[in-house]
Amino acid sequence: MAAPLDMEPAALSLELLPTDPLLLILSFLDYRDLTSCCYLSRRLNQLSNHDPLWRRHCKKYWLISEEEKSQRKQSWKAIFISTYRDLGRYVQYYATLKKAWDDLEKYLGQRCPRMIGSLKESVREEDLDAVEAQIGCRLPEDYRCSFRIHNGQKLVVPGLMGSMALSNHYRSEDLLDIDTAAGGFQQRLGLKQCLPLTFCIHTGLSQYMALESVEGRNKYEIFYQCPDQMARNPSAIDMFITGTSYLEWFTSYVNNVVTGGYPIIRDQIFSECFPFCRYVHDKECVATTGDITVSVSTSFLPELSSVHPPHYFFTYRIRIEMSKDALPEKACQLDSRYWRIINAKGDVEEVQGPGVVGEFPIISPGRVYEYTSCTTFSTTSGYMEGYYTFRCLYYKEKFFNVTIPRFHMVCPAFKVSTARMVSGDFCWTQSGCVLCQETSHNEYAVDEDEDSTDTDEYEERRRVLDIPAPSGRCPRHT
Repeated sequence: MAAPLDMEPAALSLELLPTDPLLLILSFLDYRDLTSCCYLSRRLNQLSNHDPLWRRHCKKYWLISEEEKSQRKQSWKAIFISTYRDLGRYVQYYATLKKAWDDLEKYLGQRCPRMIGSLKESVREEDLDAVEAQIGCRLPEDYRCSFRIHNGQKLVVPGLMGSMALSNHYRSEDLLDIDTAAGGFQQRLGLKQCLPLTFCIHTGLSQYMALESVEGRNKYEIFYQCPDQMARNPSAIDMFITGTSYLEWFTSYVNNVVTGGYPIIRDQIFSECFPFCRYVHDKECVATTGDITVSVSTSFLPELSSVHPPHYFFTYRIRIEMSKDALPEKACQLDSRYWRIINAKGDVEEVQGPGVVGEFPIISPGRVYEYTSCTTFSTTSGYMEGYYTFRCLYYKEKFFNVTIPRFHMVCPAFKVSTARMVSGDFCWTQSGCVLCQETSHNEYAVDEDEDSTDTDEYEERRRVLDIPAPSGRCPRHT
């Protein structure tokens, strides 16, 4: 007998639903919702404990591998819960930073393994709490999370944050451990509530993170202090910005290293900076003349630059290569160079001279010659272009020119100190504060009782960390 048409269908009970569809639905839930399901009903509590459901969360948030799981001899849910109890406050940062550290270690382990030995083990949560109590400021969560993975490195050469050599100027930048960073915490005028993240043994230069929004800085902004020969007031020191947060700053640097953006030379990261003192290569900055290709990478050096007076120091690395398929009689020797150097105002400087960096390299099929030199601008940007003149070795009377591609150099975003904020001194753009006209030194706010120069600043940092004096500068336009 057919059921009456007006009969209502029986209510579908959760207890009657098949297990497999329910497990499929639960597999799409985040760990928070999956945990909440445990309290809704006995059936959901039972299904939410299904161990494979927690495998995805262990891999997503804690990067737990199958091998590590088997070594720990725990269920996926037990591993997730125990890890969450230890690192749960960092759940939004941990996977990103752990992957960055893992990628960096794997890359360095294959190319410069001795640097791996300089990395320190993780710190405990109570160690970070103690540092916060010591300096009287809260550390950002992404910074704390990174130090729960690795406590920076030992003060060694080469540094994890890159090295470079330019004539008699050498730098090697270390990532500071938490105790050394806390010992360098600043409360003095111009660097109030700033924590050093890195330190260069050779130049005394540090990258700082502002722990509060004071003296014109944004909270958690990372920067280099700008050397300034004209500012006697420590609060009138300008900044070159290197990052808006620790997470962005560190992961950007690691990405450049592991993707080959910064070469490994002689067992060190020759970042010859995330963005400073690390050469950046524009893939379009390449020119081929016959069998010879010239490519250029550029870098900005904050420790040799200043905003007041405007003096922006750039270094460039040039690679000259002859095709391996070239005929042997194409071998030649570099005889001279010619440069056109143009600043942002359109002022042109021409430089011509013998050789490069005092050398007259011979280029033959398959051979590569590289060298590094530098230039300075009184504007925040400029470019260079020119050509090399080569002499054929087989036809000694034959000379020919090889094009050097135009390459641009641009000062990164920087901020003018609030102590300089006088009418007409600066303007703000999307990329930061850019000097738009010169200002008389008499217009600057000067506190005669707070006399400090960049030399004094370096001396103070050297006394704290017991480092040698910085080296000198380098020649130009070679």
